[in-house]
Amino acid sequence: MTVAGVGEFGLIDRVTARLSYGESCLLGPGDDAAVVAAPDRRVVASTDVLVEGRHFRRDWSGARDVGHRAAAANLADIAAMGATPTALLVALCMPAELDPAWAEELADGLGAEAALVGASVVGGDMSASPTLTVAVTALGDLAGRAPVVRSGARPGDVVALAGRTGWAAAGYTVLSRGFRTPRLLVEAFRRPEVPYAAGPAAAEAGATAMIDVSDGLLADLGHVATASGVAIDLTRDAFEVPRQMRDAAQALGVDPYSWILAGGDDHALAATFPDGVALPAGWRPVGRVGAGAGVTVDGAEPEGPRGWDHFR
Repeated sequence: MTVAGVGEFGLIDRVTARLSYGESCLLGPGDDAAVVAAPDRRVVASTDVLVEGRHFRRDWSGARDVGHRAAAANLADIAAMGATPTALLVALCMPAELDPAWAEELADGLGAEAALVGASVVGGDMSASPTLTVAVTALGDLAGRAPVVRSGARPGDVVALAGRTGWAAAGYTVLSRGFRTPRLLVEAFRRPEVPYAAGPAAAEAGATAMIDVSDGLLADLGHVATASGVAIDLTRDAFEVPRQMRDAAQALGVDPYSWILAGGDDHALAATFPDGVALPAGWRPVGRVGAGAGVTVDGAEPEGPRGWDHFR
């Protein structure tokens, strides 16, 4: 069976039948557009795209895994603004010979990840394409809070991190070398564990700037430093190397800190807080904001790559 045999509308019916809807979804798939509640009267919006061969491989990840990753990449951006995700819109472009079960399982992963934050997949589009592509748009609600942007960091602020970094990058390296273990690292690449609640909590606690760590901690904090006109210095000892990562790094001949500081796809949240503010649960200090420009580690320029660049 192929998606061409099922047809566009048949596939839409099969996919939407697998979805469930949260309270924010006032009208789901079936009309020209969905209707999503916006109690704050402002909507936070973000979009991201996953392309086969560039962001995922079907021999590395199942369709459910890709669904979880695609949803997480967008939901994390909403959380990084201090907002709560409410809805996802998904555009799926796929080869005509694709098994429709792949699209159905993708929907399962998308829906399951969205459900973690009470959001819903409320609509989207489908098209034939020689390259399998998943494009997701996420919507969110600020609940009366001001958005936490990248440009608010000030000298003296504490740099803090919620979630983990380096795990997905380690899993990617393991897979790219032809291995499937350690399973813990491989699964971290396939399905990131995102600290969604940490975003709104940081906003409530007075975070001055925040960002989703999708392309690497050094690279993403570099965006904060540039937008805020400040320098950021990280403390290497603030980052523990877990045993599984340390063992894998030794076996593969990799510096584990290259994963932790420059690896992406874990979707941790990095934020800056005024000095003396009690960090919310799940946040830990990892550095300081100072005068100047750029990102350093223990006062020195880090060696090696700083993160992911889609065009390099």
